[in-house]
Amino acid sequence: MNRFLNLFSIIAVISLAFSSCSNDSDENVWTDKEAMVKAMQWQEQHPIFAVAPTDWTNGAYYIGVTKAYQATQDPIFLAALRTMGYRNEWKPYVRTYHADDIAISYAYLFVHTTRRGLVDLEPTKNWLDAHLFEPHAWKEGNDPVRQILWWWCDALFMAPPVIAYYAQQTGQMEYLDAMHGYFRETYDLLFDHEESLFARDVRFKVTGGESDRLEENGEKIFWSRGNGWVLGGLALLLEDLPKDYKQYSFYEELFVTMASRIKDIQPDDGLWRVSLLNPDGFEHGEVSGSGFFTFALAWGINNGILNEEEYKPAVIKAWKALRKCQHDDGMVGWVQNIGDSPVPANKDSWQNYGTGAFLLAGSEVIKLSGN
Repeated sequence: MNRFLNLFSIIAVISLAFSSCSNDSDENVWTDKEAMVKAMQWQEQHPIFAVAPTDWTNGAYYIGVTKAYQATQDPIFLAALRTMGYRNEWKPYVRTYHADDIAISYAYLFVHTTRRGLVDLEPTKNWLDAHLFEPHAWKEGNDPVRQILWWWCDALFMAPPVIAYYAQQTGQMEYLDAMHGYFRETYDLLFDHEESLFARDVRFKVTGGESDRLEENGEKIFWSRGNGWVLGGLALLLEDLPKDYKQYSFYEELFVTMASRIKDIQPDDGLWRVSLLNPDGFEHGEVSGSGFFTFALAWGINNGILNEEEYKPAVIKAWKALRKCQHDDGMVGWVQNIGDSPVPANKDSWQNYGTGAFLLAGSEVIKLSGN
């Protein structure tokens, strides 16, 4: 482990020297790659997580680091991934019934492709086997909110991409069939066909009753980051899902449907507000949801699923706005704190998953622009 820590320190010093050539007072001076390196360096120097280094917040962040390395081939990103994996002993978090706790394994699976024998995938396999195939009270639907295993829309980012990536690497397609069953449960429970968006969970579904939660403008409450989790997760899932998989068209059609809706409700300044259908209720956009949307739309263009002429202006507008939310020291601000519903952020609010969303967006913008 020490040799990877030393390697990371050396590369960090080299990269800091390189990126310090930029004028920190002007976000436009940095190239997109430099902005991404700055963001990762700042985050590594300010570690944060909700409950443990293997939790979902770090999982989302290191998925961003993974995609940043794939897009730039800068060894500083790979060094961070390997150091993290050794530090975590390649383990997911402990709750095998909770989809959040496998997100960190996406980065482990990628590192496994860079050098065989480096990563211990047994903890990931054990977690997936227990989560997908063993009985658990959450699968019995006895709770009014936790009616299904993946009862909140965020789960569609946390688990399905890992399952697809694991199936791709191992050739075990039975994992995809199990994943699809749980995904459809979430889709059937939370997807609003009128708005082409996901409720965060059943508490935000509108049924016409007196207990319905609505925004002050009378619109339904659709949380930006919640839908960002879903759309970003769909892009990650489609990347590793075999095109001849029998359910592939379901995921591609859902991706296109949501992407169209997200593009159509993008505010003029480029950043989506925390409550998607109440943009006037918030003065400034939010980075984590916007970052996931930007990543997904750019990914769709780069993979021939979305029309470039139609979607590229939205991507460029969003990326420029995201860049303006990055501080001179590399920190990515305007990130809503941990939550489950729309709450304002500010220029100094940050979280590791916000940095991850920024890196994800940048990884696809670089491909799109040839930067």
